[in-house]
Amino acid sequence: MNLTDKLNRRYASKMMNSLPVDDQKVENILEAIRLAPTSLGLQPFTVFVVKNQDMKEEIFRTAASGQPQIPTCSHLLVFAANRSITTEMLDEYFELINNTRNLPKEKVVTYRQLMDGLLNRSNEANFTWAAHQVYIALGFGLVAAATEGVDSVPIEGFNPKALDDLLQLEEKNLGSVCLMAIGNRDEEKDYNAKLPKVRKSKEKLFTEIN
Repeated sequence: MNLTDKLNRRYASKMMNSLPVDDQKVENILEAIRLAPTSLGLQPFTVFVVKNQDMKEEIFRTAASGQPQIPTCSHLLVFAANRSITTEMLDEYFELINNTRNLPKEKVVTYRQLMDGLLNRSNEANFTWAAHQVYIALGFGLVAAATEGVDSVPIEGFNPKALDDLLQLEEKNLGSVCLMAIGNRDEEKDYNAKLPKVRKSKEKLFTEIN
């Protein structure tokens, strides 16, 4: 199957069968998330990979009781954006750039000045910006899962405050933004498994400007 065929096969799994996903496939999905583009390349978020069954069930009970995929998935990814952008974060990233690339000094200085502009914005503005970067990474994860033949579902229907408290995210300068459950579909119990995909036609979705 080509990529389009695999994307046609994927859907938002409503029920999974608790069977584990192959470790290499999980690693490939995580690597796609790691390689996703972000503004300035800063990657202002952390992804928590929850394998522990007790923790998945606690998240389900505490913060997402309407999401039955959570206790039945193989892995639950919690995408948490940085609540604020700090000088320490920028210093660490700047050092990573300098250790990875041999850039002209003037370009390095200009790039750092551009990054420092984030420090002049409010924490609320930077959290919103960071959350936008999360969704780019989430998209890469969903496509990677489809490529690997792994079922997945993005989840926004949860209580962020409850989840942040459970995982102690605020003290880590993080706030939960979205979840991604990966696993294997339960075709007998998942009403969505055999339904046709509903999407706008190309003519409705795309407008060419020539």
